[in-house]
Amino acid sequence: MRIAQISDIHLKPKGARAYAAADTAAALRMVVRHLNRLVPAPDVVILTGDIADGGQRESYDLARELLQPLAVPLFMVPGNHDHKGLLAASFPGHTYLRQDPDGPTGGFICYTVEDYAVRLIGLDTATPGDHGGGLCDVRLAWLDATLQARPETPTLIFMHHPPFASAVGHMDLEPFKRRAALKTIVQRHPQVKRLTCGHIHRPITLRFGGSVATVCPGVGMQIPMDLRPEASSGFVLGPPGMLVHFWCTRWGDPPALLTHLELVEDYEGQFGGFHPFYDVENPADRQQVTGGGLGPTPFSLL
Repeated sequence: MRIAQISDIHLKPKGARAYAAADTAAALRMVVRHLNRLVPAPDVVILTGDIADGGQRESYDLARELLQPLAVPLFMVPGNHDHKGLLAASFPGHTYLRQDPDGPTGGFICYTVEDYAVRLIGLDTATPGDHGGGLCDVRLAWLDATLQARPETPTLIFMHHPPFASAVGHMDLEPFKRRAALKTIVQRHPQVKRLTCGHIHRPITLRFGGSVATVCPGVGMQIPMDLRPEASSGFVLGPPGMLVHFWCTRWGDPPALLTHLELVEDYEGQFGGFHPFYDVENPADRQQVTGGGLGPTPFSLL
């Protein structure tokens, strides 16, 4: 099973740039085109929040328009920049986005996707007015019960806020609330093969609760790797990126969830064409592989 993850689009209403600099609509168009060209195609795309920059209805209308060409199913969770009600209203076909104040998660957008080899759990970590994110007793209890229901099924939890510090100063000012409780739940459920997040706009990996937590790069903009405590709040306009999580078996090992980072070209051909590898890395074998010195022979490292 192949799960493509995108995050942090930060769409403004049509024609506007985020923070007067980032053409996030153009970036999303490139990402959707790239997703549709992946070979083999992903089975599903997950979007880990901050779809809109300011939660405007016009931004979600644009998101719906730009995401419509996706050739595979899409599942979303909200981020701290999103307005949950407007997000759900703008994507009426995505019934899992509808909040039920009296439901098991108390109005948060938490749900499961049971149709694939890897079970997907969308976990809402966004509370209005709270930038750092976190969980409450209701969501923690729901997650624990949901994991208990299928203890043998490999599971990926996707959410907006990472439950750990990033070491990027301005992103760590508001800690993730109840992260210790979340870690305890994950430790109790070894079927959790990945927790994958957004929010930080750059790829990060950390061991968490006996599992692995990852952060997806942003679509709309990237946060530079400034690891000083006094790092200024800001972004750069690097290439959009995504993560591809691949549940597979290789070399006879037990099934495992691999995570690949994939960058998206700003324009076709930016990274150049495909260039085959020649020769091998072991100098002792060079003569044999190159045919006795008669010229370079293509050699695959894959």
